[in-house]
Amino acid sequence: MITATITSKGQITIPKDIRLQLDLHAGDKISFIKDEDGSINLVPIKKPLSALKGLVAKPKEPVSIEAMNNAVKLKAGRS
Repeated sequence: MITATITSKGQITIPKDIRLQLDLHAGDKISFIKDEDGSINLVPIKKPLSALKGLVAKPKEPVSIEAMNNAVKLKAGRS
C-alpha cells in the first residue's frame, strides 16, 4: 500500500510511483470522484480546455450583458 501524509494546509504529495502510473506531471490537473461505496478515486484530467469547445450549442441570438445580469439576479432571488 502506498501512503501520503496531509500537511497542515491540507496538501499531499502524490508518491512518485503513482505519478508515474498516471503519467502525471507538474501543472497537471486531477479530479477526486466519490463512488457510491464512499471510496474516493483520483482521476487525471488529460483533456485541454479547448476540447470542450462546441459542447454547448451557441444561442440563436446574441445575449446582452444586461440580459445575463438580469438572469443571474433572477436566479439569485434578487429583482
